[in-house]
Amino acid sequence: MTWMGSNWPALFLMAIFIALMVYHAWVGKRRTRGLVDYYVGGRSMGGVAIGLSFFATYSSTNSFVGYAGQAYSYGAPWLLLAPSAVMFSLIAWHWIAPKMREFAASLNSITIPDFIGFRFGSNKARVLASLITIFASLLYMTAVFKGIGNLLEVFLEIPYEVAILLVFMIVVAYTAVGGFISVVRTDVVQALLMICAAVLLFRGTVQAAGGIGALSILRDQPETAGLFSWNAAIPLPVLLGIIFAGTMKLIVEPRQLSRFYALEDRRAARRGMWVATLAFLFVYSLLVPIGLYSRRIFPEGMEDTDRIVPALLAGGDVFSPAVGAFLMVAMIAAAMSSLDSVLLVTASTCERDIVSLWRPSLSESASLRSTRLYVGLFALITALIALDPPGGIVTLTAFSGSLYAACFFPAIVLGLYWSRGNGTAVITSFLLGIATLFLWDYLPFAGGLHKVFPALFLSLLAYVILSLASSPHRSPELERLFDA
Repeated sequence: MTWMGSNWPALFLMAIFIALMVYHAWVGKRRTRGLVDYYVGGRSMGGVAIGLSFFATYSSTNSFVGYAGQAYSYGAPWLLLAPSAVMFSLIAWHWIAPKMREFAASLNSITIPDFIGFRFGSNKARVLASLITIFASLLYMTAVFKGIGNLLEVFLEIPYEVAILLVFMIVVAYTAVGGFISVVRTDVVQALLMICAAVLLFRGTVQAAGGIGALSILRDQPETAGLFSWNAAIPLPVLLGIIFAGTMKLIVEPRQLSRFYALEDRRAARRGMWVATLAFLFVYSLLVPIGLYSRRIFPEGMEDTDRIVPALLAGGDVFSPAVGAFLMVAMIAAAMSSLDSVLLVTASTCERDIVSLWRPSLSESASLRSTRLYVGLFALITALIALDPPGGIVTLTAFSGSLYAACFFPAIVLGLYWSRGNGTAVITSFLLGIATLFLWDYLPFAGGLHKVFPALFLSLLAYVILSLASSPHRSPELERLFDA
C-alpha cells in the first residue's frame, strides 16, 4: 500500500482542520481594526470562549505527549499534576482575572510587560519583562515543536525536519493573518477536539493495558513496584518543583493572562472560570495516568517518554486507524492552540514593549504589520532550535514555567493586590530570580530541591523588602484602582 493510501484518514481530517483554521483567520482579519483587536480581541469576548481558549492554550502537545507519557518513568507521584492544574486554574480565574482585566483596561495595557511598566512606572522593568517573556516563550515553543515533530514522524512516517516545517507554515499563516480573534475561535474548536481525544486516548490505553485494575498488577510486580513510592524516580521535592513550575504558569504566564485582557466583563470572568477549570479537571485526570498504564504495554525500552504516546498511536495494536488518525489530528490541534498564542504574545511583546519604545511615532497600522512579521520571525527561530532541541518536553516546559514563576509572580500578584512597589523592586526580583535558576544546580546541596522554590522565594523576598524600604510608584489612576 502507498504512503497516501495508508495515511488517508489522517490526511483527510488534517485537510478539514486546516480549512477551518483558514476560515477563522479570514474572520479574524475582517474583525481586526487595530492593535487592541489584534492583541486582545477588542476586550469584548465572552467567558465560554475565553475559558475554552485558556484551557486549550495551556494544553498543547506538552500535555498530550510530554505530560501524558511522563508517569512511565516518574511513576504514581506524577498524578499530582492533575489537581495542581485544577488548583492554579481556580486561582487564576478567581483572584487574577477580575483584577487583571480592570487594571489592563484602566492603564490601557495590552501586554503583560506593558502592564508591569505602567504599574511600576518603569520602562526598564518593561523591557526586561519583555526579554524574559521572549526567552521563556522560545523554550516553551521548542518543546511544542518537539512534541508535534515526534508525533508526525512516528505516526505518518515522515522525517522529523519535514514535520517541523509543516507545523511552522500552518501556524504562522493563520496566526499572523487573524490575530487574537482568529486564535480564540480556533482554540474553541481545538479544546473540544482535545476533550474528545483525552477520552479516546485514556479508554484505548487502559483497555490495551488490561483494564483499570492494571495499576494494581504493576504495584505487585517487583520490577515496577517502585513506581508507586513517593520517590519513584527522583526526590519528591524535585518532582513537586517540576509540577509546580509547569502548572503555576496558569497564573503568571503572559499567554494565559492575555485571555483575561479580552473578557468583556466580570460575569464573563465567572463563566470562564467554571468552563476552564472543569475542562482541566476532566482532561488531566484522564491524561496524566497514560504513562503509568503504558508500562503494561511497553514493559521496557522506552527511555524517551516523549515517544510513549506516538508509539501508542502508531502501533496499530491499541487504536484502530480511524481513531488513531483522529487522535493525531487532535494532538496537532493541541500544539497549534499553544503555538499560536505564544507566537502572538511574543510578537506583540517585541513590537509594543521593545521596538515601539525606540520608535514611538510609528503608526498603528505600521505596528500591526510589524507584529505580523515578528510572528513569522519567532516561529522560524523556534523551528530551527527544535531541529536539535536542548532538552525533553517536560524539562523545557518546567524551565520556562520556572522563569515565569520566579520573575513574574511578585510583579503580577503583589502588583495587583498591594499598592507598594516600584521599578527598582521589580527589576531586582527579576534578576535575583533568574540568577538563582541558572546557578542553583551548581550548589552542592541543590539535588534535593527543585530550583523553582528557592528562585521564587528569593525573588519574592527581594521584592517585598525593597518595596517596604522605598517609596512606591504612584499615579492618580493607580490610586483610584487600589481605592476601589
